Amino acid sequence: VQLQASGGGLVQAGGSLRLSCVASGSILSINVMGWYRQAPGKQRELVASTGGNINYADSVKGRFTISRDNAKSTVYLQMNSLKPEDTAVYYCNAAGRNWRQERVDYWGSGTLVTVSS
Repeated sequence: VQLQASGGGLVQAGGSLRLSCVASGSILSINVMGWYRQAPGKQRELVASTGGNINYADSVKGRFTISRDNAKSTVYLQMNSLKPEDTAVYYCNAAGRNWRQERVDYWGSGTLVTVSS
């Protein structure tokens, strides 16, 4: 599975961005897609995911919306009311199970989101 993310950039606080991630390859093996982020000096954290359920980090609830277009093998992250603390490299993630039912994660290369105050 290959993941290609796009849509990052520089935006002022209060602004919006939409990230996109297109999956290709053995996409039938994927059952969850989502977004993680990693700020400088911090661990990578889950932002939002969509599979059977939709999950959001508490810090983005009400501001970010994740959506998925299965026909296009694409997951989106609409980010509104951006804050400087949202500044991070955002990584697209896809997860599935192998034949032993072990979780397998795939990662995109990351896209930088910078929110200026």
